[in-house]
Amino acid sequence: MVQLPRRYVVQMCSVLQQRKCCRKLRYDFNAQEESFPGLAELLPKVATDDGTVMITSVNDAFATPGSLLDLFRGSFHDGEGIAHLLNHTLIVALDPGAMARCGAVHPHCYHLEVAAANVSSASRIMTKSYLEIVWVKLSLQQRVLQLGYNYLFTDVDILWFRNPFRHINLYADMAVSTDRFKGDTESLASYPNTGFYYVRSTNCTVEMLRQWRAAKSRFPPDHDQFIFNEIKAELATGELQIKFVFLDPVRFDGFCQHHSKIDTVCTMHTNCCIGLETKVHDLMNVANDWKNYMNLTLSERRTGKNRWKVPA
Repeated sequence: MVQLPRRYVVQMCSVLQQRKCCRKLRYDFNAQEESFPGLAELLPKVATDDGTVMITSVNDAFATPGSLLDLFRGSFHDGEGIAHLLNHTLIVALDPGAMARCGAVHPHCYHLEVAAANVSSASRIMTKSYLEIVWVKLSLQQRVLQLGYNYLFTDVDILWFRNPFRHINLYADMAVSTDRFKGDTESLASYPNTGFYYVRSTNCTVEMLRQWRAAKSRFPPDHDQFIFNEIKAELATGELQIKFVFLDPVRFDGFCQHHSKIDTVCTMHTNCCIGLETKVHDLMNVANDWKNYMNLTLSERRTGKNRWKVPA
């Protein structure tokens, strides 16, 4: 049996004192759960001092040399003082090829078994293999919370430039990026993008993940992001009283909105960009824009006139 970290017990007690909804929850951590062999032993090696793990996932197509995984990892090395965050990043490999490639370039890899066929190729959204992958990943993330760890999930088609934790409200239950941001970080009118989001480990958020996964039976067949958008108001105003924060694209940008300044952005996501080859092409251009920016003098960077040149 896995011993829950003491920080989790302290954190959970604090939340219990703040919200009556959490007192009503009776989650049995000894109950039968999906089996994720080796995960409990791996997480302490990956987590930060405050018990946070960054998680991304790749299949063979994404992990191929020169593909998304290399661009993702390269952005940490090229970013502003964030290379150390790779030491706290767990790469979830969805097939043996991805696991082998991950093991060759990264210290923390976990092979997640997925029953669907063709998980090694770049599955288009809403295909059977795509849907199975997103729901299996969500079950693993629920298990991470159950084991007492906060997590920041990031799609691998995101480049990192600056430390995002300096701009994420870590007291929120969940902070999530957006495809459409309505100008208010607490407005439920914003449309979330679950390709980049932070969740704090409490018994309320464990239950949130359970309800999120269970809700797929109400909206079949659909993916996690659409269903999350459908139930976010229930989670915020119902018994759980989940506190959501929607991340400002000025700091957490993507191709759906793409209006950040290179001087302030922390991450760039190729959402609204279809196809692996297109994503790789556009991310390489973004990476080149960033490298050109970093080659400027400090005074040149501070002019406020620097802009992204891509996507066209």
